[in-house]
Amino acid sequence: MFGMFKKSKIVRKSDNLDNTKTKWFNGQKVKIKSGTTRSGSQKNKDFKDKNPTWFREQPLPVPEVEKKQMLISTKDGVSKVAILEGPTLVQYYTSEAKSKVGNIYLGKVKNVLPGMEAAFVSFGEEKNGVLYVADIEGSYKNSKIENLLKPDQEILVQVVKDAIGEKGARLTGQISLPGRYLVLIPNSRTKGISRRLSDNERSRLNKIIRKLKPENFGVIVRTAAEGVSEKALQVDIEKLIEEWDVVSNYKSGDAPKLIHQEPDVTIKVIREHFNSTFVKLLIDRKDQFDEIKNYVSATSPEISDIVDFYQDELMLFERYHIEDQIKKALDRKVWLPSGGHLIIDKTEALTVVDVNTGKFVGKNSLEETVYENNLEAAEEIARQLRLRDIGGIIVIDFIDMESTKKQQSLLNRFKQELAKDKTRTQVFEISRLGLVEMTRKRVGVGLVEVFQKNEKDSTVEV
Repeated sequence: MFGMFKKSKIVRKSDNLDNTKTKWFNGQKVKIKSGTTRSGSQKNKDFKDKNPTWFREQPLPVPEVEKKQMLISTKDGVSKVAILEGPTLVQYYTSEAKSKVGNIYLGKVKNVLPGMEAAFVSFGEEKNGVLYVADIEGSYKNSKIENLLKPDQEILVQVVKDAIGEKGARLTGQISLPGRYLVLIPNSRTKGISRRLSDNERSRLNKIIRKLKPENFGVIVRTAAEGVSEKALQVDIEKLIEEWDVVSNYKSGDAPKLIHQEPDVTIKVIREHFNSTFVKLLIDRKDQFDEIKNYVSATSPEISDIVDFYQDELMLFERYHIEDQIKKALDRKVWLPSGGHLIIDKTEALTVVDVNTGKFVGKNSLEETVYENNLEAAEEIARQLRLRDIGGIIVIDFIDMESTKKQQSLLNRFKQELAKDKTRTQVFEISRLGLVEMTRKRVGVGLVEVFQKNEKDSTVEV
C-alpha cells in the first residue's frame, strides 16, 4: 500500500521543508521530503552495528609461529606440560589442577528447581554439579525440567566446567567423546567441521564424514584433521564407538559413580594441541616417553619423529627457563618489552587489564608512542590470557587514541594474536569509554588459582 513512499523521507517539524509534499501516511497528513531512504537491509545492518549480539565470529587464520615446542616434565608424581612459541611460554598445564572436565559419571538427582530451570546432581564430588534443562538429553525448547527429572533419579552426566569458588561443576547430559581428529556425540544428528579450516579442506572432510558418520551419532571434525586420510578418521571413529559401548553399559543402582575418566594431562594436552606446527616434543622421563611415542605413532604417525627423549644434566624446565616465566605470570604487574606495563586484576565477576606506558617515552610523537605501546600490550594480553587460562568477561583499558584508524588497527592486531588461542573468544568493538570488552570461554580454574590452592594446601600440611 505504501510502496509510493519508498523513495521518500518522513521529516520532523524542525527539519527543512523545502521541496516537500503533504501525503497521507497511516491515516495522518505528514510532510514528505523528496529523496531516497535507506534500504531495509541497510537499516538492519545499522541496527546490528549499534546493537551487537553475542554471536560467534568467523575465526581468523592462525598466525604462523616460527618455533613451537612442547615440553613434558614429571617429578614426584606431578606431570607438567609447557608450550613455547620461540623462547616464550604461552601455555602451561599441570596434573595438580586435577580437572574433571570430560569425565562421565552416573549421577543422582538431588534437587529439581523449576524456578531456575536447573537441577543439582550428586556425581561423587564434595559439591553437587548443576545441570540446566537445555543440557538434558532429549530436551527441547520450552521443556520443563520438572517433567524431565525427578529427585533420586539416576542420570548419565559429563563435566563441562570444573567447580570454581562457591560454584559447583557445570554438567551436561548430552555426552560427547573427544578423539584425536573428531568428537563423537551419541544420540545426535549433529555434523560439523572446524571453521578454522579452509573451504577446500572443509569440503574434502565433509565428503569423508558423509561416508563414515555412524548411525545415531553426531560428528564434529576438529582442526587437527587437516590433511588427515579417510582411514585415520575411520580408526578414530571406531575407537570412540568402543569407548561409548563401555560407557553406555553402566550398571544402574551404583550412583554416584565415575564411568569414564579423561586420560592423563600429558595425553590430553597432546590430543588437543600437538600437530604439525610443532618442531619438537621433549619428554624427560623414559616410561612416559615410551607411552607418548606409542600414542603419537598410533594417532599421528607423520609427526612421531619429532617426539624425543630429553637427556641432559640440566633439568628440562630449567634449560628453557619455565619456572622463571611462571613466576612472572603470577605477578599482578607484567612488563612490556619497551618499558610499558600491564596491571591484571581478577575479581569474582570479571578480569580487568589496565595498560600503562610506564618507562616507555617513545621517539617521535605522543600519538605514535601510545600506539606502539598499545600494540605491545595487545600481543602480551593475548599471551597472558592463554598462559593464565583466564576465562569469563575481560575488560581491557588500552591507552586512549584519537585516531579511529589506529584504534581499528589495534583491534585487528589483538584479534590476530587471539587467533592462536584454541579456546573460544569473542571481542567487541571499542566502547564509548575507550574500553575493549571480550569474553573467553571458562572451563577450569586458572593458573593463579592452581598455585594459590597449592600454597594453601602446603600451609595446612605444615
